[in-house]
Amino acid sequence: MAAQRDDASAFEAARPMLLGLAYRILGSRAEAEDAVQDTYLKWQSADRSAIENPASWLTTLCTRRCIDLLRSARSARVDYVGAWLPEPIHAPAELDPGERLSLSSSLQTAFLLVLERLAPKERAAYLLHEVFDVSYPEVAAALGIQESACRKLVSRARANIAQSKARHATPLDRQERLLAAFQTAIASGGTDHLAALLSDDVEVCADGGGKVPTLLHVLRGKAEVLRFIGRALHEYWSDYQWDEEDINGGRGVVLRKDGSATACVSFAYDDHGAATNIYIVRNPDKLSRLARDGAGA
Repeated sequence: MAAQRDDASAFEAARPMLLGLAYRILGSRAEAEDAVQDTYLKWQSADRSAIENPASWLTTLCTRRCIDLLRSARSARVDYVGAWLPEPIHAPAELDPGERLSLSSSLQTAFLLVLERLAPKERAAYLLHEVFDVSYPEVAAALGIQESACRKLVSRARANIAQSKARHATPLDRQERLLAAFQTAIASGGTDHLAALLSDDVEVCADGGGKVPTLLHVLRGKAEVLRFIGRALHEYWSDYQWDEEDINGGRGVVLRKDGSATACVSFAYDDHGAATNIYIVRNPDKLSRLARDGAGA
C-alpha cells in the first residue's frame, strides 16, 4: 500500500509539468489531458521498481505520446473550417509571480502559433530544453536521437522563434489600456482611442471551427480591423457579459451570453506595445474548459 501511495505521489508531482508540456506541444487542453492520461495508464502498468528516475521516464513517455498525437492532429487540421487557433486557457493560478512571468511568454497564442510551424520533434526539443530546462542529454533520450542532433533541433527552433519575435512580455498596464479601449469600441462603436493602440498592419484571426458563424479569413490592416470592430462586433457583442481574465499568459476577455462563454479574445503585441494581432476563439469545443482551472500550464 505504501508503495502504491509513493507511485501515485510520483505521478502527481509530475502531472503539472506533463500537462504544461503537452498543452504547448499540442495547442489543445483536451488533447493534452488525453496525453497525460495515456501516460498515467502506462505508468500504472509499468514495472516501476525498474524505473530509476520516474520524472524522466514520465516526461519521455508523455513527449512521445504528444508527438504521435500531434502528427494525427496535423492531418485533421488540413480539413479544419477557417482559421485554427490554440485552445484558450486560464493562467495557472497556483504559480508564484516569478514563475508565472517566466512561463507566461510560452503560453501566448502568438508563440503557440509559431510552434505550429516547427516539425514535431523540433517543437518538443525546444520546449523541453528552453521552457522546462531539461538537459540536452535527457531531451535527446526522450526523443530517441543523438545529443548532437538534439542540439541542432533546439538551435534551429530557437532561431525561428527569435525571428518571429513572438516570445516577449508586454507591460501589464499596456495590456489593460488596450483591453479598455477594445471594450469601449465594442460598447460604443467608436474606435478612435483603440486606433492609437493598434499597429498599422494589425490582424484579426477568428476560430469558429465551422460550428458557429465567424470570420473565415484573416482581416489585415488597421482600417479594415477598426471597421470590423466598430460595426460588426459592436452590433453583435455590445450586450454580452464582459469578463476580463488572464488568458494564455496575458490579459484577455471572455464574452458570455446567458452564462455561457461565446467568445474568447486575446492579443499579441510588438516591441513598442502596439497590438499586432487580435485572436478570437468562438469554437464552442474550445470554450468549454474556460470555467476550469488552468493548473499545470
